[in-house]
Amino acid sequence: MTLTAKPVPFDEAVSRYDPLIGLEVHVELGTASKMFCGCRTVFGAQANSQVCPVCLGLPGSLPVINRGAIEYTIRIGLALNCTIASWCRFARKNYFYPDMPKNFQISQYDEPLCTDGWIDVDVAGQSVRVGIERVHLEEDTGKSQHVGATGRIHGAEYSLVDYNRAGIPLVEVVTKPVPGTGKLAPAVARAYVTELRDLMRALGVSDVRMEEGSLRCDVNTSLAPAGSAEWGTRTETKNVNSLRSVERAVRFEIERQAGILDAGGRIVQETRHFHEETGTTTPGRSKEEAQDYRYFPEPDLVPVAPVPEWVDEIRSSGWPTLTWRRCATPERLNSSPRPSRQARRPSRRATGGLASCPGARTRQGPSSARSRSAPRRWPGSPSWSSLASSTTSWPGRCSMACWPARDRLTRSPRPAGLAL
Repeated sequence: MTLTAKPVPFDEAVSRYDPLIGLEVHVELGTASKMFCGCRTVFGAQANSQVCPVCLGLPGSLPVINRGAIEYTIRIGLALNCTIASWCRFARKNYFYPDMPKNFQISQYDEPLCTDGWIDVDVAGQSVRVGIERVHLEEDTGKSQHVGATGRIHGAEYSLVDYNRAGIPLVEVVTKPVPGTGKLAPAVARAYVTELRDLMRALGVSDVRMEEGSLRCDVNTSLAPAGSAEWGTRTETKNVNSLRSVERAVRFEIERQAGILDAGGRIVQETRHFHEETGTTTPGRSKEEAQDYRYFPEPDLVPVAPVPEWVDEIRSSGWPTLTWRRCATPERLNSSPRPSRQARRPSRRATGGLASCPGARTRQGPSSARSRSAPRRWPGSPSWSSLASSTTSWPGRCSMACWPARDRLTRSPRPAGLAL
């Protein structure tokens, strides 16, 4: 049976149950163009002004992989001590949602670009190693605006959809389950996301502005009786958009799940929404399994096979050193150095090599508000086992000829243009 029960105080909950956490962090990459087309990626542009046949999913349009996004993802994988695949490919993840123009998302499933890494974080004087299951590349979705009292689809009077964000390169960093953290679980989650944000900024692959959605986090939490060899059923709190909220979401889920288990209930595997004003979560939808998405290899894209020489070139290109070590103590978490917004924002004249192009980029790092995740290992889940823009330029958009070379995967074939 399922039931609603009063949350248990945190210290009492962790004394009787062992928490298990896992995090999926979505990072929008700061490329000059979208993942599979030449459309620009300016944050805050007029709705539906940065679109073309490819990112709108119009019949006959064909994608080409963004070379710059592949390079950025390899840099992230190397920095996270991952193994870089010598061969990988994209897959279609099928589901219907209004902000997904094609009714499927081009993502990576069982053949991601980067796998099996790790990163260490300092928490209360202890070093905690967080294993990285995978770093994969996908396209972002559009953005829905639900107009009504709740701001969510339920209870909305009507909804608006902006496809400017559809197709922006999105990297998802998925951790392995992190056991044995006990009462430090909320602090470990916050420290990990903080360290990952600083790493992405130091690598120069994204501006990771959480307030603009360039970095968002899905937080998985489960409880099991203390000393149990089996893990509990997880919930996934979606799109948590601040470091403080990551910590609060883990803490509340531990308290909530402990109350249900104490009352003899069971935890439902579902997604949940976090509410900043109350620090609580509410149910979203039942959590799908991998088979629900009907993954199959993307037929319009060639596989990606980074040659070792290219990976070695990226590895030897030099790595930034983080200026301070993040530690999950209240003093560090609340007063760590952070440049001002004005200092962090590049010049509006910056175009990333597209100054003469109608699709010139005017900032680094687009926004994100939500993304779909690929499957991951977790209790109860199954194991894991090209854009050429048209030859005729879409009015007001980039054609293939004006893309910066770093954003083209030149080995991909250029398809015939779409008749407009």
